[in-house]
Amino acid sequence: MPELVEQVEVDAPPEQVWAALVDWDRQGEWMLLTDVRAGAHDGQGVGGELAATTGVRLPGPLGGRRLGVLDTMLITGWEPPRRVDVRHTGRVVRGTGTFEVRPRDGGGSTFVWTEGLDLPLGALGRAGWPLVRPVMAAGVRLSLRRFAAYARAHPA
Repeated sequence: MPELVEQVEVDAPPEQVWAALVDWDRQGEWMLLTDVRAGAHDGQGVGGELAATTGVRLPGPLGGRRLGVLDTMLITGWEPPRRVDVRHTGRVVRGTGTFEVRPRDGGGSTFVWTEGLDLPLGALGRAGWPLVRPVMAAGVRLSLRRFAAYARAHPA
């Protein structure tokens, strides 16, 4: 299972970074091309559900909705203010994800985003991963830079 791991330093305490992270319905403010909605249990705790749509925003009378891939998730691990684990349960996006908030010596936090992907299309998906990975990693890195600014301004 291919894995992608990226991280960013955040000049905010872990509790504040956690509060920004689990404010799921505002995740689109920092996550590239993505809108997220909390589902069951408001996306809080084990058993909580999330739905993210990643893609382009439609213009005009369609109300700014996204046309893209639906990524449904089930929260499988919940350790505030340090870690949340999800299982991607969608038709296209499958695998696991982890968000970790690690306290830094001297203050601040390190935010680590890990994805373990069960690639679609079998052998074709595995063969295409070396081409897709750099693009996906660049998008995650951009999202993490945006998250660092968002978390610094987010109330704990």
